[in-house]
Amino acid sequence: MKNGQKKLEMDKKELLKNVKEDPYAIENADEKFKKDKEIVLEAVKGNGSVLKYAHESLKKDKEIVLAAVSDSYHALRSADDSLKKDKEIVLIAVKSDGRALEHADDSLKKDKEIVLAALKDDPSALQYADDSFKKNREIVLSAVKRAPEALEYADKSLKKDKEIVITAVKRNGRFLGDADKSFAKNEEIVRIAVQTNGHALEFADSSFKKNKEIVMLAVKNVGQALEYVDETLSKDKEVVMAAVKQAGKDVLEFADKSLKKDKDIIKAAK
Repeated sequence: MKNGQKKLEMDKKELLKNVKEDPYAIENADEKFKKDKEIVLEAVKGNGSVLKYAHESLKKDKEIVLAAVSDSYHALRSADDSLKKDKEIVLIAVKSDGRALEHADDSLKKDKEIVLAALKDDPSALQYADDSFKKNREIVLSAVKRAPEALEYADKSLKKDKEIVITAVKRNGRFLGDADKSFAKNEEIVRIAVQTNGHALEFADSSFKKNKEIVMLAVKNVGQALEYVDETLSKDKEVVMAAVKQAGKDVLEFADKSLKKDKDIIKAAK
């Protein structure tokens, strides 16, 4: 019995050493060690993500989970549901990485302090917040100013808000695709969008795909935007030349066949 106890202590000492060097050593450890708080605590301090290998009883242990989320937001996913409702734990997690909001209890997705902390770290965390925040103009505008992709997660009513949409497409025109469809017909917004990302032409109304001035802005920004132009302009030498100069010969697949053998364009494509 004494020998067995001594061996267990030696095994534990060895494992503690191993998890300090490599927290993932706990993954293949004996189940009895996955129940050992000292070992699990050491492991999650090194890499919070290994909380998923701990025994269920320790996923309910606040000290363990706090240590884990302090290191990695992924750890919140593995925590017991009871601790996903713990504001202290969730606040630490979202301050570390806003995406942790995804794994918080729904009650905390309605908590303004929690949500604002998440958005401060990562504005795209808006997707995990309660719908009430997605309808809050001040919060959505602030998020879009820092990360235009947040527009995708805004309430439909705010995708119709011109200031919010302009803010997004000024940062990256491709988010015209997340705005209300009415903006696809708005020349001011389409013009801004294609100048920050020519691919925005894909989401513009068909009338703008025939508009040479708009198309030129798009292909000068991103030559591949030639893919989205009306066929009448895929035959336009000036448009195709601009696209080729920006992106090279690969865009010729979108040009009219009449221009694919044009000497000037072939020369520009080299």
